[in-house]
Amino acid sequence: MSDGDLSQVDADGLITMEKIRVDQNQYTYPAPGLKLAIPLTSRDKRENFLLDVSRGKIDLAKITHQNRARQIIVLMRLDLGGPAHRNPDGEELPCPHLHVYREGYGDKWAFPVPTKEYRNLEDRMQTLEDFMRHRNITEPPIVQQGLF
Repeated sequence: MSDGDLSQVDADGLITMEKIRVDQNQYTYPAPGLKLAIPLTSRDKRENFLLDVSRGKIDLAKITHQNRARQIIVLMRLDLGGPAHRNPDGEELPCPHLHVYREGYGDKWAFPVPTKEYRNLEDRMQTLEDFMRHRNITEPPIVQQGLF
């Protein structure tokens, strides 16, 4: 394994680990073409995480919600409104799709979005709330809707 790889057991532990906000800062959902990286931590403060939110500049429907561990390891990424994704086995998935860390592949595998977890993919704020709940962010950061 390279320095950026985790065993699947370690990755699964990080994916399911309870995550909380690190401060009371208020963040604004990014405008088109912008990105936001919000720091999170585990309840015991032994692990640090990031919640990333980015939006397309030209394709306004293109939105990514992502949870990273150890600065560079993508544990899970929800892609909305972007291009289809081809998995390492050749299977192609349309957008939206959900990338989940897989040992040896990182975030290169995507799956259909679980409709049980995500109630309304057309509502970006609801989708962000659902993503945070799905990622076990039990004390989520304060994110306000932007103007666009």
